[in-house]
Amino acid sequence: MTRPRFHHAFPVDDLDRARDFYGGVLGCSEGRSAPHWVDFDLYGHQIVAHLAPVGVRPITNPVDGDDVPVPHFGVILDPPTWAELAERLRAAGTDFVIEPTTRFAGQPGEQSTMFLLDPAGNALEFKSFADDSMVFAR
Repeated sequence: MTRPRFHHAFPVDDLDRARDFYGGVLGCSEGRSAPHWVDFDLYGHQIVAHLAPVGVRPITNPVDGDDVPVPHFGVILDPPTWAELAERLRAAGTDFVIEPTTRFAGQPGEQSTMFLLDPAGNALEFKSFADDSMVFAR
């Protein structure tokens, strides 16, 4: 069975900066593009940066002691890939909104997570579960 993939479109104010960040820092390969948008491959998921005026910036909600930006999007990675990305982001000097950490330690749904903003201010979350059966645990 093929793993489901998601598609997410989001606004950016500069396509060159989006290319530098998503392609250079995150390592996403570029797909189709036009003068006003660019497709990226984010771990097998299609994300599309659309040139748009600066919009509403994220607000936050408290989650396990952190102020989580809303709205946000991201992917769930296996633990080694998550750790590799965390190291790549640290090496790139990323200013994290929430540093790489473990959330809900010792509880159902324990996860590694990190939040950052792209150059246009879009909030991204990357998370990992040691046990994928815990993704929707209550």
